[in-house]
Amino acid sequence: MTKPEDILVSGEFAAFRATYGPAVRPAGTDAVRLTVRRRRQRATVAVAAAVVLAVVVPLGAHARLGRTDPPPLPAQTGEPTPAETPTPTGTPSSATPTPTSGASGRTPAGSDGRISRAQLLAARVGLPDWPPYPPTTCTTQDVRLREPQRGQRPELRGELRYGDLDGDGRTDTIALVACRFGETLAKQVVAFSRDDAGRIVTLGQVVGTREGLGDITEVSVASDGTVRVAVADIQPCCDAPKWWPQQQWRTYAWTGTRFDQTAGPAKFGTDPRLTDLTLTTGELVLDPPDTDGGRTASLTVTVTNKGPVDVPRLGFEILSVGERAGGDLSRCRMVAISWGEACLLDGLRSGARRSYTFRFLVDPAEADPEPSLLVVHFDGQDRHWQDRKPQDNSVDLRTSR
Repeated sequence: MTKPEDILVSGEFAAFRATYGPAVRPAGTDAVRLTVRRRRQRATVAVAAAVVLAVVVPLGAHARLGRTDPPPLPAQTGEPTPAETPTPTGTPSSATPTPTSGASGRTPAGSDGRISRAQLLAARVGLPDWPPYPPTTCTTQDVRLREPQRGQRPELRGELRYGDLDGDGRTDTIALVACRFGETLAKQVVAFSRDDAGRIVTLGQVVGTREGLGDITEVSVASDGTVRVAVADIQPCCDAPKWWPQQQWRTYAWTGTRFDQTAGPAKFGTDPRLTDLTLTTGELVLDPPDTDGGRTASLTVTVTNKGPVDVPRLGFEILSVGERAGGDLSRCRMVAISWGEACLLDGLRSGARRSYTFRFLVDPAEADPEPSLLVVHFDGQDRHWQDRKPQDNSVDLRTSR
């Protein structure tokens, strides 16, 4: 025969399920990410559920169910935080953030998102997408990061940064990760945290390299949780010197679902340090051969600075013509450039034009059939620069015979 107190217990549990059942979420990736935003709510819900059970289940029924009283929960101060609509977190990506190994072992009440370098390197993490067409080694799922070295696998670069990114009162971790694309590195700033079980989770990408944004050089976190990132339009590589990139500071903030830029320039314009040089030449004129068969060759070149920047020095790279033998070449100061050396001469103001005459001693037996000439913009520190329109900075020389 069913006892009255058993009916009461069954009815109260049915009411509890009807009230709280719709709020239950199945375990999985979304649930893990959701806990990062609802840590403080969970403690409140746990207290409320305990109070409900203590009220609706009679003491005698509790004993009949064979249960022992749980230890008392920590005292709560202030009003309970009201439940809010769950908001997905992280930058949208095909690489769904997932919990990883490397948990700290702390209890949910004590865990936060401060992750040490050793813990992050020991974990397997999910990463947001790399730029289009990455090598197969630039993975996004179940990734084991490594210290920087020349290779293909994603790596952890620079120092980790910490701050409360999502405003939940707990610390999160910011990391710069990279993966090699040929001679350069694709980079992205990624936010990590922990769920209530202490497992490392990926919140999302703050910013990553892409077309028009070639490098990320520095990261910091402000006291308000915004992330400041130093970015550059190009990444020095191969023959590109370190002074070429334009650099900017941009600021990003967590919006509840992703990181968006909130301050700083949105893009790079034309580099204001560059100008537009144009080179034109006449023919390479060969004099009659001397008694030894050698010939003197002369060449007149004209350079126009179409602006908008004054050029402190003009550099000429002259390939495969011959030995310097006078004219303006006698005033040369030879300086190194990334791919060879250049003859450094006078400067040229914006809007100005100047002609030069070069003389060479040519050995017909060693003469190159395709000599060429290139004009290069140099600054006052003997640093060479790119040109706004490099296609008209060089010419193949024609020989008058």
